[in-house]
Amino acid sequence: MAAALEASGQYRVLRRLGDRSRVPIPEGVRTRVGLFVDTETTGLDPRKHEIIELAMVPFRYGLDGVVYEVMAPFQSFRQPAEPIPLEITELTGIDDAMVAGGVIDVDEVTSWVAPADLVVAHNAAFDRRFLERFCATFSTKPWACSMSEVDWKAEGHEGTKLAWLATGAGFFYDKHRATNDCLAAIELLAEPLPKSGVPALTKLLEKARLPNWRIWAQNSPFTMKDKLKARGYRWSGDDSVPAKTWFIDVADEAKDAELLWLQQEVYGGEIDLLSRRIDAFDRFSERA
Repeated sequence: MAAALEASGQYRVLRRLGDRSRVPIPEGVRTRVGLFVDTETTGLDPRKHEIIELAMVPFRYGLDGVVYEVMAPFQSFRQPAEPIPLEITELTGIDDAMVAGGVIDVDEVTSWVAPADLVVAHNAAFDRRFLERFCATFSTKPWACSMSEVDWKAEGHEGTKLAWLATGAGFFYDKHRATNDCLAAIELLAEPLPKSGVPALTKLLEKARLPNWRIWAQNSPFTMKDKLKARGYRWSGDDSVPAKTWFIDVADEAKDAELLWLQQEVYGGEIDLLSRRIDAFDRFSERA
């Protein structure tokens, strides 16, 4: 029935995400172990909010981006020091009763993270900051982001939210639960992209392997703030180093052009800027 509806050209049928079948690994193919992670938390700030759920799903992949196997997941709840805010319960479905007495064992988490060659998250800039504070082993691994390091828009998708991407790929799942989010994201990475035809993981690995540069526009004129913001610069807060400074991350090959733009359009002359090379080992981390 589903095939008939699809064939009519008048309908799209979404399938429920199921278990992904193991793909035999061809002889001589080198593989790596990825670890997809997802956290549910009491808020957005890792300095004051807490993890209430952690899921980790290991998967085996080839260096070319083919996913061969999705392995058994880890999932655990954690009771925070304060009651879970109502808006978090409404978003995630996790309430105080579900996490009561829950503890996530750091040693157990370490044993799951240690074998991973790459840690992946959908919005790694969020998950990495929480997880590095929780378990130091996460800071020793290279990270990649399935949200920002795949050009989903260029492939025909309208957004980067996980649920939107899943719908575009033809499946649905129970959202905002950590394990389900991990499995859905791995499925997206394993499937061929609609335009390039290669697995999304291939594009992710290509981007993750490249270095980029963080450039701080120190002591930039206040009158230039709107121009900097329009170009994509962000403002670092009081707790950043350097603090209260506009900054941007650019690709390795775009560094010189960005410095020239700052010199000509912002400072109007010679400048002495702070920049730092960033790779997958510290990208998305507060250490960057």
